[in-house]
Amino acid sequence: MINTCKTSIQVVFYIILFLLSVFIVDKLSIPLPANIVGMAILFFAMFTKVIPVRYVRRGSSLLLSEMLLFFIPAVVAIINYFDILENEGIRILVVIVLSTTIVLSATAYIVDKVFKYELRKREKC
Repeated sequence: MINTCKTSIQVVFYIILFLLSVFIVDKLSIPLPANIVGMAILFFAMFTKVIPVRYVRRGSSLLLSEMLLFFIPAVVAIINYFDILENEGIRILVVIVLSTTIVLSATAYIVDKVFKYELRKREKC
């Protein structure tokens, strides 16, 4: 019961943080999505130890475990744009596949370089 309360409070904290970031974006006319501003606020608060990780861990674990539910509305909304998919579907698919391949390749390359750098650094010590 206590764990459920802690998790619920942490999820409510995320909702409040999002609403705060929406307010900040609207009032300051920041050209970024509110969720990016919210993540930056949370990162800064955790980095400066204003908010300890333990205060948000359970809520984030719940949200991550249920992430698939957040994609269902987006997938259902695609039905509204069937005419665009019918005309441009192949081009959209090619862009998605190419961009995903580029991102995965760049990530793998960087991870490989960092891993080799760390190995060389350990061998010197």
